Amino acid sequence: MKTIIAIILFCCGFGIFPNQPVADAAGNRVMMFGDSSRLGRPFAKDPCVLKLGGRYLLYYSTAPYDKKLAPPGAPKGWAIGIAESTNLLDWKKVGEILPEQACEKNGLVNGRTIVLDGKVHLFYNTYGNGKLDAICHAVSDDGLSFRRDPTNPIIRATGDWNSGRGIDCDVIEHGNKLLLYFATRDPSMKVQMLVAMAADRHSDFGRPAWKQLGDGPVLKPELPWETKCIEAPAPVRHDGRIYLFYGGGYNNDPQQIGCAVSDDGLRFTRLFVERPLLPNGKPGEWNSSESGHPGIFVDDDGQTYMFYQGNPDRGRTWFLSWVKLGWKDGKPYIIGQ
Repeated sequence: MKTIIAIILFCCGFGIFPNQPVADAAGNRVMMFGDSSRLGRPFAKDPCVLKLGGRYLLYYSTAPYDKKLAPPGAPKGWAIGIAESTNLLDWKKVGEILPEQACEKNGLVNGRTIVLDGKVHLFYNTYGNGKLDAICHAVSDDGLSFRRDPTNPIIRATGDWNSGRGIDCDVIEHGNKLLLYFATRDPSMKVQMLVAMAADRHSDFGRPAWKQLGDGPVLKPELPWETKCIEAPAPVRHDGRIYLFYGGGYNNDPQQIGCAVSDDGLRFTRLFVERPLLPNGKPGEWNSSESGHPGIFVDDDGQTYMFYQGNPDRGRTWFLSWVKLGWKDGKPYIIGQ
């Protein structure tokens, strides 16, 4: 791992680190993606991967432009970048999803995709509005150009136990429903936790389709390593159960990745209590400040990948990488560790 961080710091220092993999100590190629187009240094967060038309598409959050690098008419705030790959290692940026609707004018982030009936559905959140940030929806035929839902934003949290904010969403099919998990905060905006919503699987997923499930969080921080934050839900189905991967701790707290399991999508049991599934790296490693914000992808061959974000400098740069997951005795584990 120290070999990886040395390469990263060298390349960043000379501005020559685009979107290329690096080699670990054993000589294996490791995905290390960072979009430097907006800041002049690698910066990509909140990964989500989809396979469409024989290629992989990576959706990620990209930071506001540095004023010196911004082209004429550059949009304000954050946006969602799109990159493509044929091997999950080498990535090329192919587009951005930029603000269009009034609710998005300050930025948008955290694109999460699911293919339903041949259409790519994108769920994401507005950004830069504090308590007013909310979940939005768009649809695409090709995974690159999206048509916004006219009812956006479609979801905010409700109840006196939360602030109403809605960020960091992801979705999964569950019977005749689509379940959507997202993060909100308590009324004081200090504690981050997860909420569940459901819509009919054959609805249009507009605002009227969604119903909040329960009058309280699905998961809230309880363990020491979760500090005051559980966010970035990433659900996947395995052996008939829903596994919910999540980020515990705010960015660079450090955030680390845990997992909980459920049979009904509402009542979850943590699988990693004493320590997270994927902790932040040791001093000198590329992810020493954080291993966070998981995104789960299951390839055609059944292999499960956990994409995640990390950095060695408390957020000056952000990189995306992945690990392979295996399953044993009802629990996920990281292959090779």
